[in-house]
Amino acid sequence: MSYKIVTDSCANLPDEIYDNLDIQVIGMEFIIDGEPHLSYVKGRDNNLQKYYKLLREDTVITTTCINKETYTKFFEKILETDDVLYLGFSSGLSLSYGNCLVAAEELRAKYPNSKIYTVDTLAASMGQGMIVHRAAELKNQGKNIEEVRDWVEANKLKICHWFTVEDLKYLYRGGRVSKIGFILGKITQIKPVLFTDNAGHLIPVQKVIGRRKSLEVMAEKIVTTIVNPSEQTVFISHGDCIEDAQKLADLVAQKIKVKGFLINQIDPVIGCHSGPGTLAIFFAAAKR
Repeated sequence: MSYKIVTDSCANLPDEIYDNLDIQVIGMEFIIDGEPHLSYVKGRDNNLQKYYKLLREDTVITTTCINKETYTKFFEKILETDDVLYLGFSSGLSLSYGNCLVAAEELRAKYPNSKIYTVDTLAASMGQGMIVHRAAELKNQGKNIEEVRDWVEANKLKICHWFTVEDLKYLYRGGRVSKIGFILGKITQIKPVLFTDNAGHLIPVQKVIGRRKSLEVMAEKIVTTIVNPSEQTVFISHGDCIEDAQKLADLVAQKIKVKGFLINQIDPVIGCHSGPGTLAIFFAAAKR
């Protein structure tokens, strides 16, 4: 039986990649004034400038995980004709993946002749997107569902995530920065540089002064750890700061030759926790 690769909207890939590589996307939800909104809807204009404007105006936006029922409905429709390989947002950042496991187990009992595989990518934003993109390419090259699943499991912890934020208040709200750290950061213009560890958690690594310095540190991280750069497309995601995303790409290009860059916006679910001005870079290395 043929199979579909499924991910969720936290993968942050552009619509044309989802379409060209036949990737199925489950939209995660964010909530404004008690009203839920889907982070991604196929075919909808997904321009996020209005959303980031709300964040800059200090509108409180919250998120919710994908529940078991949503997974069940989405997977079951695919199972009518195809097997399912789901590559999910990090369990270190969301409870969604746990709900996916419950739905998949119930569906295996209901559809004993179908295959339903799930992988916790332990990745976020376009780090997750890089994994999904490569998995879809392998599928299109003729790899079967088990081969693609096994590749993801073997390589997911080689996808590096480095990022910085413009305003510490969003990390402070999420409990990732102390109140003292938040206040000092505002006064001194400290910009944290963070990465995603092997458990899929966001870990502060370095504090620098100023936006430019944070971009330089991220560029240096990729230069010193990337493998086979000329064969890699480096992914960059941003929270409505396309100019800074291009600056980061330029800094990297001045230091090493890569195959190219893919730049896209951060979705609302991740964006409300990191804030406008978030900038992240993703690439493959020997390890995270």
